Amino acid sequence: MYQFEIHEMRSAELRRVAQRERLAREVARSRRAARRTASAGDDVPAAESHSDRPRRNRLPRTA
Repeated sequence: MYQFEIHEMRSAELRRVAQRERLAREVARSRRAARRTASAGDDVPAAESHSDRPRRNRLPRTA
């Protein structure tokens, strides 16, 4: 009986942790969406707003 109660408590704790993580992901997702809609009115796309550098090297590295 004791092991079953420990199992139930652990299971309940795991469910609470999972729910908090889902809530945190939802909050982060909504914040990103809000930033996207706020920057949608700008004439500079969000991907290009940080720098003018190319994303990859133009020449491959030599061996």
